[in-house]
Amino acid sequence: MNKAGFSGKPQNSSTSPGDDIPVALRDTADAGSPGRWRVLILVFGAIGGFILLAVASGFFFFVTSPKKTTEAQPILNSTPEENNDHVLGHFVYPEAPESELVAITADGRIRMRKSAAEKYQAMVQAARSKGVILVSISGFRSIKQQEQLFFDIGAQRNQTPAQRAALSAPPGHSEHHTGYAVDIGDGTVPATNLQTNFDNTKAFQWLEGNAARFGFELSFPKDNSQGVSYEPWHWRFVGDRDSLETFYKAKNLNPTPTSQSTP
Repeated sequence: MNKAGFSGKPQNSSTSPGDDIPVALRDTADAGSPGRWRVLILVFGAIGGFILLAVASGFFFFVTSPKKTTEAQPILNSTPEENNDHVLGHFVYPEAPESELVAITADGRIRMRKSAAEKYQAMVQAARSKGVILVSISGFRSIKQQEQLFFDIGAQRNQTPAQRAALSAPPGHSEHHTGYAVDIGDGTVPATNLQTNFDNTKAFQWLEGNAARFGFELSFPKDNSQGVSYEPWHWRFVGDRDSLETFYKAKNLNPTPTSQSTP
């Protein structure tokens, strides 16, 4: 006969299947029990280790993987104020194609672009009708011709590039390359050709008052912003869209207000 004092369990106590499960694995165990904390530590330790491993793997891949390089794209001078492509005060200009050039003198030696040549010849005729003789001295010049003019003559005159640039543009930077520029003299006083005292001639005075009607303007007036010497003989055509953009896109000049109120 079994007595209460000899049984493995107290009499009248209730039991459940969970009592046979080790404390560390019971999901009904008390939250404050040591077994519960051991489970939590194991679980969170495993999660933390996995996260640390993932982060370390990602960092290793970032460091060791080849980096993709991109070439720096050239910055286009889309606005005039960003145009820094100039040398010693002279802006870069394209060379006119041969197909666009026509003679403005009888010997064919001096040429300009077709649109400019047509207006120039009309201007010469208009001046002649007023007793003024406009003489063509120089028109289109190639970059190769400008190299000789700039370097060879500069060396002959013992001029530094900066000194030479005040009188002649470096190759690739002359308005004469465009086929829109022309040097003009007075046929009655040839001694003033390419001289500053050309501005005392009838030819210059007539040009000042009438050249704009034919689309021409003085390129290098006194105290010009480019620092180029005063050249009263050097005129450029700006009478069509291409010529206008060729010269004015490079310089970012502002409109000049006039007293006229109508467009």
